[in-house]
Amino acid sequence: MLGNWNLDKSPGFHMQNLLTQSFSPYQLNPLNLNPLKLMLESSVDFEQVRNCKQVRNCNMTKLFISATNVETGRVKVFDHKELTADMVIASCCLPMVFQAVEIDGVPYWDGGYMGNPSLFPFFESTDCSDIVVVQINPIERKGTPRTPREISDRINEIGFNSSLLKDLRSVEFVSRLIKKGVLSDTEYRDNHIHIIENQDALIPLGASSKMNVEWKFLQHLRDIGRDTAQNWLEKNFDHIGKKSTVDLTAMFNGVTPTL
Repeated sequence: MLGNWNLDKSPGFHMQNLLTQSFSPYQLNPLNLNPLKLMLESSVDFEQVRNCKQVRNCNMTKLFISATNVETGRVKVFDHKELTADMVIASCCLPMVFQAVEIDGVPYWDGGYMGNPSLFPFFESTDCSDIVVVQINPIERKGTPRTPREISDRINEIGFNSSLLKDLRSVEFVSRLIKKGVLSDTEYRDNHIHIIENQDALIPLGASSKMNVEWKFLQHLRDIGRDTAQNWLEKNFDHIGKKSTVDLTAMFNGVTPTL
């Protein structure tokens, strides 16, 4: 009714938010019911996922799912060869909404806290020097958050982006040392980093929109993703395998990176 997809004015959203701040998922959902897991198990053949060895002309297929070990605070990366529905559910387990997912007796939360996404598995598992990141959380958001909700939302955005920024800074540091001859390019790889993003479309969508499951909104997100990817490919496809399409040095020096 207000012309956007946010739920900031929704009484239902604020009621749910109040409940999750006052009660844990162990109190609100003692039976640990999770319709998402049931839907996932009915939609995905995990046996085929575990046995998948190639996609089209690629001779190697790798799928990694990250989750956060609640006890140690470290990231846990699950390989596609062992992947189960529980591992996927663990990777998106928000601790104020869902009970921790236990795998082999270990509790896990959303992987975004420690690896969003984790880039390091790709450094050793493939000879490909290109990494394409699809950025769905805005890294920059102008202005100072002032309301409790705005402050909380921005803290979450910063927290979920921090692990990615640390990984990208490490890639930039190694690349710089290779170019200076400090590190050997035969022992270390100068990775090409690409980021597909649409800040203009995502910034107006507040954190509350992530709880919006309206079908038209999901279609809207799908269309944004397809258009953004198509525009990026038209502009940058020829650079893949040759050079990065994002200037990481400029990014970490406070300069708007050239995409």
